Amino acid sequence: MSTNKQRRAAIAQMVVCAILWSTAGILIKLVDWNPFVIAGYRGLFAAVTVGVYMAVTKHKPVVTKDVLISAFFLAATFFCFVASNKMTSAANAIVLQFTSPIFITVFSAVFFRQRYSASDYLTVFLTFCGIAVFFLSGLGQGRTAGNLVGVLAGIFMAGMYLSVGRTDSSQKMSGILFGQVLTAVIGIPFSFFAKWSPSPVDFIYVAVLGIVQIGIPYILLACAIVHCPPLSCSLIGALEPLLNPIWVLIFNGERPDILSAVGGVIVIGAVTAQCILQDKRASRSQGTAAETSGR
Repeated sequence: MSTNKQRRAAIAQMVVCAILWSTAGILIKLVDWNPFVIAGYRGLFAAVTVGVYMAVTKHKPVVTKDVLISAFFLAATFFCFVASNKMTSAANAIVLQFTSPIFITVFSAVFFRQRYSASDYLTVFLTFCGIAVFFLSGLGQGRTAGNLVGVLAGIFMAGMYLSVGRTDSSQKMSGILFGQVLTAVIGIPFSFFAKWSPSPVDFIYVAVLGIVQIGIPYILLACAIVHCPPLSCSLIGALEPLLNPIWVLIFNGERPDILSAVGGVIVIGAVTAQCILQDKRASRSQGTAAETSGR
């Protein structure tokens, strides 16, 4: 069982995680490269970061079916998220990716016959209402395609979570490592065909994206999730879609429109409320099980 000190440390790690994740929008906006090229070089720096961590902590890379599947979904998520940031607002991109828990619910029910409560399905309905609002906002601004790619990022992220949901820490880290490597292998060759004007400053931004925005946070998440309660992880993770548009507004002057803001409130509110309900149900189940075992 985790101690109070370990839980506090894990919560602090998750806060740092969310803050670092939230810098993606502004950094991607500042790099005027093809999205695949950005994702590729970011993946390269992230892979080196994760690889060094695994070497220091003696996590040996393993290759299993689940690791390869999670690597595919992770790479697809990265490509879609970077592309979405270029094609729509940073606020839309991050909030639409935040719909991944809803797709986890849908996929689990359809493919794994998992049963859910009425509140679960209500959350799915409300989230898709929020997504619909995003598409309404994009119709007049040419952002519909970017919003669609943002939804794909949420779908792929859901697939990644499901593929490694029951694996051990070594497989999780291996999936993260190979996902970054796959992103680099696919994305970097686009630099030979796409029009781009690399500069030292751009490479600094992309290095920060790979090391600080993706590499370190995933390491922190792997450490924190051992001691941080599910509710805390979910709620702290919700800081990311809230902070992301703030950085873009401050440093790039990009303001979310009213409909996007409404859609964001619906999505974040629905997912967060459902996280609270699920945690309460889990606590009640554990309490009932403890009473039964004590009789």
